[in-house]
Amino acid sequence: MAAIKKQGSLTQVELAGATGLSPASVSNIVKELALAGVLRTTPSTRSGRRATLVSFARAVGLVAGIHVSARHLRVMVADVNGTVLGENHMPLARDHRADNELDRASLLLSDILAGLESGIDELRGVGVALSAPIDRDKGRVAGRGMLRGWTGVDIVDVVHRRLRQPIFLDNASNLAVLAESRLGAARGQQNVVFLDVGDGVGSGLLLEGRVLRGHNGMAGELGHTVIDEDGPVCRCGNRGCLEAVAGGPAILERLRDEGGVSKIGDIVLRAMANDPACLRALSDAGKHIGVATGNLCNLFDPERVVVGGELARAGELLLGPIRQAMESTTLASGAEVPDVVQGQLGLSASALGAVVRAIDETNVSGAVL
Repeated sequence: MAAIKKQGSLTQVELAGATGLSPASVSNIVKELALAGVLRTTPSTRSGRRATLVSFARAVGLVAGIHVSARHLRVMVADVNGTVLGENHMPLARDHRADNELDRASLLLSDILAGLESGIDELRGVGVALSAPIDRDKGRVAGRGMLRGWTGVDIVDVVHRRLRQPIFLDNASNLAVLAESRLGAARGQQNVVFLDVGDGVGSGLLLEGRVLRGHNGMAGELGHTVIDEDGPVCRCGNRGCLEAVAGGPAILERLRDEGGVSKIGDIVLRAMANDPACLRALSDAGKHIGVATGNLCNLFDPERVVVGGELARAGELLLGPIRQAMESTTLASGAEVPDVVQGQLGLSASALGAVVRAIDETNVSGAVL
């Protein structure tokens, strides 16, 4: 069951390999758990041969993922196999407040569940991804100037009082790297940097297959490393942070005299249409991000750098400058330089990571047996 939670649906042969049990033992255990309503089996094929695919039964329950960023809210519901059954999202005003947005998240979640002819009581857990550093012990936003409308809010307690289900809170970039490592561009990798480049610049770190959160839960705040001591003031209060130089708002500020560029998506669309100013702005941001990421790679030595977030939709227009700056900054050379690839999960990465976290934390056997 742990193998299925971590890797998703598996054939009985794959389960034998993942658990070290004999095929006969796997067959007997699967049969017993299927009769108990925990697992379901369906015919499948592998390499042209008939196989039995094993997954969790729908009756085990559902999980939800909620992602709140500086300007966006996304909610999704999945079964404990990780199959997304419903999703909804909406834009948010800048400096939004926790109580308002959690009310909206609850309504979106209720709408999705109603469409599935389910209710809150079917949820086994809810993952919450917040685009801010998280104090794990207190369940609150840590650091200065981060999601100001959420300062001092006991997020776990507030969400639990609304939904009455177990709540699992984490930084959005941490959950995005978790999702990309299970479902996306970092599958099979053990040491990964995920860059979330959009309204801010965040990063999630996977070390030896585990998300690195640090002593205070603030590991990976790449956007708040200082790259120019005389640079612009950042929202965190420091001067010259990477985010203040290469984040979405900083790029928009440099393009304020360019007509028709009022939001991050405009930068991507104009750059892809070969607009010179937007191409230059993306290139400059990529170089700054690449230098900072190269320094991080010298400390962390990852196998792969996955770039996600709204600006990552520009593809090689952003990844190319990041890669080039990294190559000149890292100690590694040639094939030893980490791969730089675009994320595969798009803007849903953090919400999917919240779903994965909820599945990981769910006691499926205790809920059913």
